[in-house]
Amino acid sequence: MDSNEFRRYGHEIVEWIARYFENVGQYPVKSRVKPGEIKNALPELPPSGSESFDLFMKDFDEVIMPGITHWQSPNFFAYFPANSSPPSVLAEMLTAALGAQCMLWETSPAAAELEEKMMEWLKVMTALPAEFEGVIQDSASSSTLAALITAREKVTRFCSNREGLGDKGRLRVYASTQTHSSVEKGAGVAGFGRDNLVKVAVRSDYSMDPEALSIAIEDDIAAGFTPCCVVATLGTTGTTAIDPLRAIGEICRKHGIWLHVDAALGGTALLLPEMRWMTDGIEYADSLVFNPHKWMFTNFDCSAYFVRDAASLIRSFEILPEYLKTRTRGEVNDYRDWGIPLGRRFRALKLWAVIRCYGVEKLRSMIREHIRLAKMLAGLVEAEMNFELMAPVPLNTVCFRYCPAGMDDRDANSLNERINHALNDTGKIYLTHTKIDGRYVLRMVTAQTSVTESHVLQAWDLIRETASALSPKNGAVDVD
Repeated sequence: MDSNEFRRYGHEIVEWIARYFENVGQYPVKSRVKPGEIKNALPELPPSGSESFDLFMKDFDEVIMPGITHWQSPNFFAYFPANSSPPSVLAEMLTAALGAQCMLWETSPAAAELEEKMMEWLKVMTALPAEFEGVIQDSASSSTLAALITAREKVTRFCSNREGLGDKGRLRVYASTQTHSSVEKGAGVAGFGRDNLVKVAVRSDYSMDPEALSIAIEDDIAAGFTPCCVVATLGTTGTTAIDPLRAIGEICRKHGIWLHVDAALGGTALLLPEMRWMTDGIEYADSLVFNPHKWMFTNFDCSAYFVRDAASLIRSFEILPEYLKTRTRGEVNDYRDWGIPLGRRFRALKLWAVIRCYGVEKLRSMIREHIRLAKMLAGLVEAEMNFELMAPVPLNTVCFRYCPAGMDDRDANSLNERINHALNDTGKIYLTHTKIDGRYVLRMVTAQTSVTESHVLQAWDLIRETASALSPKNGAVDVD
């Protein structure tokens, strides 16, 4: 492809993207393809000769697009958002064009220094402690793994990377029963062993119970275990529960335990001064992660990881073969020493574009509106006969179920599962579910970049209609 062809196709793709942004709400939100359908539509063998980009785009539209679930649709209410925005997409195009591998300062000084500045901006925007230093990781899962490994190294006096855990293998990690699965995966990958993740009971609002944490730690110490790390969450995946940082932090300080804060979704809400009650006790935290690629309109991947003791993080991950030695080492941040991968993308550019194009006040107004929409929806649920609100709504996620009077939990679980599938099969909205105390619960997240009140109200009308149509009292039949 020569420069003239590139220019022509580039313009066409920008037009395609602009039309997509304009029309994404008209697509079926959840892909309707069956397993294997996309793969079977593709040739068995690659082409032996070159093919035109026109043919590529034709197949993209006809083969690939039917298999896409549209996360950028304003009718996407599932999981947590993976928000994008026009400034982020344009900056990502520049990142792709540069093709920079940003492992060291010398391999792209601008990338390293822009990343350092963006972490400083985010720290100010969210009122995190001044002594925190930040790095952009690919995901909260990687950030949490980095925290676990650093905690492990500190408690073993930086021996376990070299020697293995050996007789130090009785280390314990603590997190609530509502904590994200990445903590369990990280405990396995980091060598603690999943059996050494202690799942702590929660309170009535599904936040970690500090008293239960304290008892678990004391019991482990008496049994010969070494408490190593506690993971607290600001916005759990199931219900967006907020763990009490101060009470947890005081326990960690008493026992010399690393405190990591997983604020993957909820951290973005710290842009709002009125939401900073969530970080009461943040002075006890050793590390924190939140994802601009979730709720700050910066397309995946972009995870902001902050650490109080950057020297321990670097000591846990640095390794210096001859081919990576540079004259500037020690004078600059070589971010390949701040996490697991050597290779690093230029993620800071799209974050810079988003913050500059929206500005802090516009970002705040959008986040504030998403929280308002969730509270509005929660009020509609509470006011509707036969619907139940199943958890508090501190952020942007509403957990509820349909349960007509007299229906037991088993039948309600089955009914709500059918409602969930029926709603998603319409293509009009997309919801996911969780289980709370054994009850099948619908989750609706009001945090997509372009979602409005009308989208939420239309979704709620569809939910009510679908639930009523499937209700046994209306003669609906359960057909498997």
